Amino acid sequence: MSNSRKPLDGTAFACIVFLCTLWGGQQIFLKLAAQDIAPAMHIALRGFIGCVLLALFMWHKKISLALWRGPWVVGCLVGLLFAAEWWMIGEGLARTTASHMVVFLYTTPIFTALGLHYWVPEERLSWLQWCGVLTCFTGIAVAFLGGADQPHFNLTTIWGDLLGLGAGFLWAMTTVIIRCSELAKLPPAQTTFYQLFCASIGILLVCLATGNASVNWTPFVITSVLIQGVVIAFLSLLLWFWLLRHYLASRVSIFTFLTPLLGVTFGVWILDDPLHPEFVWGALMVLSGMILVNIPKKKQQVV
Repeated sequence: MSNSRKPLDGTAFACIVFLCTLWGGQQIFLKLAAQDIAPAMHIALRGFIGCVLLALFMWHKKISLALWRGPWVVGCLVGLLFAAEWWMIGEGLARTTASHMVVFLYTTPIFTALGLHYWVPEERLSWLQWCGVLTCFTGIAVAFLGGADQPHFNLTTIWGDLLGLGAGFLWAMTTVIIRCSELAKLPPAQTTFYQLFCASIGILLVCLATGNASVNWTPFVITSVLIQGVVIAFLSLLLWFWLLRHYLASRVSIFTFLTPLLGVTFGVWILDDPLHPEFVWGALMVLSGMILVNIPKKKQQVV
């Protein structure tokens, strides 16, 4: 098979929209089930399911599961960062709305671009991408502070928003570490297995230590855990890697801005999340910044 990547076609665009819908909607499942299972525990269980399914997939494809023979130290580091990210998402969702969480979590491309700018010479930002970074951070400030006069604005909500932003930062750091270490030479399945395995164990231990491991196994909780484990933590990752393998990565990545857009839509529609104008404007600035950062440099001058 040729190593060349294709530009996006109808199939690719349909897959991207499908993935963004899944990723934007996962916060909704976590919030809807929060009375019966803590979001962090929910995330841990779906991670275990995804980890088991990924191991079976690797065995079927004859991809080595002997991860201790590879760069296991940096692999475990990435896994621990992934666990901390998951914990922040779970704790943040207990304090803020799903709409806020999905916007702040998906600031990841901005932090990733900044990290790669300083560590990978060929990933240096152009002036247009720096404009995107500035736009995004301005949007974050507007979204954070613009609703200070709203009834639901309090320290608990601010802490939840900060946890979402912190989760986005940690997600970006895992990407930068993978890109700059020996993990970049491994098959994507092995790198993902490091993250799922270490993160699932780590966040489960945290849930046990903090008393958040109890679960009321209602039909909805069972369905949600299974769907998220099979579809979100396993199948969506396989589809994402398939897209990156067959299509131009820069073209694929630029459309991930649909994820927070769809997430906010679902939050307002299903959960009746409150939206104040300042948050909407801030979110739009964040999305605009993400688009600018993901535009290929081509012949733009790097800074």
